[in-house]
Amino acid sequence: MPRIRPALRIVLLVLLCLAASLAQARVRIGVATMAPGEEYWSRFGHNAVVVDDPSAGGPLMYNYGFFDFEEPGFLVNFLKGKMEYLLVALPAEEDLLNYAYEGRGVRLQWLDIEPEAAAGLAQFLAWNAQPENARYRYDYFTDNCSTKVRDAIDRALGGLLEARLDDAPRTTTYRSEALRLGQPTAWLALGMHFGLGPYADRPLTRWDESFVPSRLHDALREATTPRGTPLVLEEVELVPHRIAPEPAAPPQWLWRFLGVGLVVAALILLLRARAPRAIAAAAAAYWAVAGLAGLWLAALWGLTDHVAGWSNANLLLASPLALALVPGALVRARGRAAGAAFATALALVTLMAVAAAVLAATPWGVQDNVDWIALLLPVQLAFDVALRRPR
Repeated sequence: MPRIRPALRIVLLVLLCLAASLAQARVRIGVATMAPGEEYWSRFGHNAVVVDDPSAGGPLMYNYGFFDFEEPGFLVNFLKGKMEYLLVALPAEEDLLNYAYEGRGVRLQWLDIEPEAAAGLAQFLAWNAQPENARYRYDYFTDNCSTKVRDAIDRALGGLLEARLDDAPRTTTYRSEALRLGQPTAWLALGMHFGLGPYADRPLTRWDESFVPSRLHDALREATTPRGTPLVLEEVELVPHRIAPEPAAPPQWLWRFLGVGLVVAALILLLRARAPRAIAAAAAAYWAVAGLAGLWLAALWGLTDHVAGWSNANLLLASPLALALVPGALVRARGRAAGAAFATALALVTLMAVAAAVLAATPWGVQDNVDWIALLLPVQLAFDVALRRPR
């Protein structure tokens, strides 16, 4: 074996030292997934991109989940579906303190991303976090804190993640995922279930599902690199989870809703002869609530960018036209006849409720609103029977 000259030996030693230094300075990319919290705004969990660049200090968490309550027009923009969120970079230790205080678990997945791609992603995130670049139009299902993380990782992988996850549709939908995660807060889950239209009922791929942070976490765990090796190099628990875990399945409300609807309808029919004025007053209150709910659904469709609320078939069950029944019902509550206009409006509102059931039973019934039909249709039919004939 030929002897290495001293000068060449020094050069080789320097190159080895440089290689070791570069290896130590390699940028690492990870995804931190935060479990859901107990407050309504934290029911769906959260995640962030972690960049560990030894040459730039400690790890940073790039968090796409910030918004500014003090922003002019914040509430109006929120109602219109035009709310903007921010990307903020924070030291990892600082960002984790709040989750530890709330008892929300945090798991970190270090990813197998090529050094050049990892460095490029770190540069992109640093640019994106600058104040002039940090804002983006938020959409709960398609452009949120989790999809931003997913898209950033996919960009670093050259589109590989989407190719791996954009598979055959599964049994989940935007509605089922929203109800699954929102059910511990009853008013939140019920409000979403009523306000979501047919857009929320299309089957999702794993790529679509990753709008939920925990789904993205699971998808990354299953993904592979171009070499066929696991994308996740290492998974670490940063903060232990100390509160109730997220629900495993969406709520099943059909039989409970149907039971309540039938019981209320039976009471209406039972009391229509014994207490007709009380039934009329109850009908006025019911139609006032239903009409206002219908106005809300119509406003979501016609006045906002909340695409998931458009074309909502619940407008047939809770029609703004129900408000026209309130004066006539109040007249009946005073013991007088309501007139022909009331009877006509009552027939139309009832026909619309029946049409909702017929539509749901046809191949064109693309919205999952059977729960609401089971609850509201029996009540509307009972009020129709009780108040159709003047007394």
